[in-house]
Amino acid sequence: MKSKFLNINTLILSFAVLSLMGCTNLDEKVIDEVLGSETADPEAALAAAYGQLGDGTFVDHGNVFALQEYSTDEALLPTRGSDWGDGGKWRAMHEFTWDASNDVVKTTWNSLNFGITKSLTAISSIEKSNSTNRALFLAEAKGLLAYYTYTTIDLFGQAPYRDPGNINAPIQIRKAETTIDALITEVEGLIPNLADIKTQNTHAGRFTKQAAYAFLADMYLNRAVLKNKTAGSFNFLEQAVSGSGTDMDKVIEYSNLLINNPNFSLESNYFHNFDINNDTSKEMIFSIVQKKNTDKASDNDLAYMSMERIQKPSPDNRGTNASCITPEFYYSWNGNHDDPRFQRSYQYADGTWFRNDGTDVSVPSSSKVEGTGKPWFHFNRGLQVGQQYGPKILADGNFDMTSDGRIKVYKLFTEKNTTLAADFTPELNFDNPSESVFTQAQINRGVRNFKFEFDPGYGNNGTSGMDVPLYRLGTIYMMRAEAYLRSGNISAALADVNKLRTSRTNDALKNNAPGVAIASLDENTLFKESGYELYWEMYRRKAMIRFKKFDLPGTAKSASLPYRRIFPIPQATIDASKDFTQNPGY
Repeated sequence: MKSKFLNINTLILSFAVLSLMGCTNLDEKVIDEVLGSETADPEAALAAAYGQLGDGTFVDHGNVFALQEYSTDEALLPTRGSDWGDGGKWRAMHEFTWDASNDVVKTTWNSLNFGITKSLTAISSIEKSNSTNRALFLAEAKGLLAYYTYTTIDLFGQAPYRDPGNINAPIQIRKAETTIDALITEVEGLIPNLADIKTQNTHAGRFTKQAAYAFLADMYLNRAVLKNKTAGSFNFLEQAVSGSGTDMDKVIEYSNLLINNPNFSLESNYFHNFDINNDTSKEMIFSIVQKKNTDKASDNDLAYMSMERIQKPSPDNRGTNASCITPEFYYSWNGNHDDPRFQRSYQYADGTWFRNDGTDVSVPSSSKVEGTGKPWFHFNRGLQVGQQYGPKILADGNFDMTSDGRIKVYKLFTEKNTTLAADFTPELNFDNPSESVFTQAQINRGVRNFKFEFDPGYGNNGTSGMDVPLYRLGTIYMMRAEAYLRSGNISAALADVNKLRTSRTNDALKNNAPGVAIASLDENTLFKESGYELYWEMYRRKAMIRFKKFDLPGTAKSASLPYRRIFPIPQATIDASKDFTQNPGY
């Protein structure tokens, strides 16, 4: 059974209680996929710490994704007629009207705090054990603690901590401006005890040396921002925490360790990184392992949320007509629609293409859904714009089929307004430009993102076999390119951007053509290229702040003040605990 989120408003009332929770709440266990067959308490506690990554925190649209993406120029979740109103909590993330009582803010805070507490529980349990893997597991638990803490201070400016070795220790509040250096030092110190990926039964779902390198590159890239997030400018060339050189030198150093590692290489099919079987991707450095038919929670939200309700991958599945991308992001692709990362068409085993352009009559039904054996209709990937096409459901609950057993393809109309064509428009045109609210007659608006493959195996948004990448090789190339640019090495930055562009290839409808290199690079171009490579991967907010874009006005968003770069501590936590103080501006 998928464990339900526990809504607590203050953290670590008793470390003993939280330790008990961490050791016994095994609904989230990842032992079978991550740790092997060990079932002793330390391993179970570590499994629970890993499990929290996937128990909504980084895989559900309403947690970290909402704060890192719905607040940016890439994504929004508008109110659509009678759907997705929910007291305005979703659109508030894009309108910048959130406050300390916003449920999305509170859910994300609570999810991350559970990650911190479960990591502390794992550390305490492992430190008391005599396991032969004690040093390795302890380093992994401390790496997870650092990752949850880093995400929390990035979003909220502060994070709780308690000494896991002292049950009576007071709560400490770790502030971003001082904690970032401590986290870098802590993670660097873990490296000797971490395993190299694919040794000691590790893989991309474990916190390995390579996960640490990627994490350190990320922290160094954002260190200047975390030290003073509301500043008017950032010193990206500050002396590094350890060793010689600047922060950007360290980004390059840690990136090199990954780019030069033969275990990793760029996938020519960009969308394989987001397939259901993406555990075979050669780009994965650190990911959240999702498996169906286990006790471990998984989530299909990243695919489900953007698909229209009338778009049905199987007779049992549909989308939910929620999130879309902004006109700003769509039009940033002008001149780049042939980039392999923009869109990819699906080809069935018999050679049939789904073109989604009105020329399709039918597709084969030979592709079957795991678990049900029902026909699987494969929608195209990437950014979907314009009139949409797909199968229809008959009164008996099955796809409408041709006489020779193929799936018929129809022009689609929205499910809740059956005379309104499912025509995804780049323009959003809200009646009130400052509020992302559509009437029932407007619910088709917004280009949709089908970057992540919809898994129709079980339910709509309930389960998925797609691993969610936290760091992959494409991320590392983009981070190194930015570090080169900020260090003044424009030619090296351009080479990294073009490596990403030209390593990806189109589908056979476009003759498998590779992406095209660009001739020059400046800061604004690099920002656009970052979006092409990393859209909807919980990267955009940090990039917008670094590139001084986050405060600018946009669709359904007025210009905002710098305090909005940090989210508020939930009011329920402030009310319940004297340890936290509210962030300025709230």
